[in-house]
Amino acid sequence: MGQDETSGGIWAAARSGAWLNPQRVRAYLWFLALANGLSLAWLLITARGGLDPQGRLLGTDFVSFWAAGQVVQAGGNPYDAVVHAAAQGVVWPNQTGYTAFYYPPLFLLWCWLLGLTGYFTALTGWLLATGSAFLLVVREWAWRINWLALAAFPPLSISLTHGQTSLLLAALLGGGFLCAVRGQVAMAGLLFGLAAFKPQFGLLVPVVLIAARQWRVIGWAGVTVVASMALSSLAFGPGIWSQWLDSASPAQAAMAGGAIGFGKMQSLFAGLRLIGVPVGAAYAAQGFLGFSVAALLARVAWQRGLTRDVAAAALTGALLATPFVLDYDFVLLAFPLIVLVQGAAMPWERTIAALAFAVPAFARPLGVLIGVPMAPVIVLALFLVLLRRAGHQTGPAR
Repeated sequence: MGQDETSGGIWAAARSGAWLNPQRVRAYLWFLALANGLSLAWLLITARGGLDPQGRLLGTDFVSFWAAGQVVQAGGNPYDAVVHAAAQGVVWPNQTGYTAFYYPPLFLLWCWLLGLTGYFTALTGWLLATGSAFLLVVREWAWRINWLALAAFPPLSISLTHGQTSLLLAALLGGGFLCAVRGQVAMAGLLFGLAAFKPQFGLLVPVVLIAARQWRVIGWAGVTVVASMALSSLAFGPGIWSQWLDSASPAQAAMAGGAIGFGKMQSLFAGLRLIGVPVGAAYAAQGFLGFSVAALLARVAWQRGLTRDVAAAALTGALLATPFVLDYDFVLLAFPLIVLVQGAAMPWERTIAALAFAVPAFARPLGVLIGVPMAPVIVLALFLVLLRRAGHQTGPAR
């Protein structure tokens, strides 16, 4: 067999997804599930005094949320880095790094609750509550949970070990879109409004809702956001908003300067910065991508209305539209992947779905160790196949 014939066979198998037979899929899932389980077990076994072998507090990023809760309960400013770091030091005396807090005051309502108890009790409750919410929404999208696929899903274990907000955000956005598709407008608006605590992932929500003419959902979401802002102002004082805005500029500068690490971030902006593209050009490319994704979504939502396929494309687009996205945020891909698995496969869908499922496991190592940004390319490919699927629907779903 010649080289051209071999290449043609590989290309055809990738296009059709024929290489993903049930036995191979199950083997891959078991491999990833075991890798996730062993890494979690190793983390817990090697922890000493609540610290991992590198001296980091278990839950890593969660200490920022818990400390913010401690500060606001004491009447302090959680956006003051000195005050916030001191609160972290209570539970992490030999701190190896400061975990900043840049969330808007809306999120302080959640943090206040976390600060009512000790760190590890709060961390356990947070993971159980947000994990359960995520599982509930996954079940609603999928009708039943494939536990092996869930155990193998890399961003789930990353979210758990970081104690991050990604599971909560995925539950709110995934639940909001599903409720909107089902016509449960009040619940959809409530969930979208609550998701405003992480606004960079909600950029496309109003675009899709307006294009799909979901006016009542928009109204309920607006009421929820306004009510949350009012409650935040009452709870922490109106000055909390100026304190947050004062911290926004340093946060932007830190991101653009690579304080987090471009290899860790998974956006187009970070990928271009990783390979040496200047800041201005990287921002311009990110802006063009975000505008293009929004325009494409608006077009298909206007033509088809708000369907599961349109919602899946919007959730994927949310990861493309923002310059600040990390691997744990990829739990949002659970819902788009469910849509692809449940439907009859179109060309390239199975291969791209497999890559999107696995990319969080190797995106950060590739970026940090050898400077190769893979995630934006794969997520963009997933977005395009979902957009094509949404556009192939025979008519609007109401």
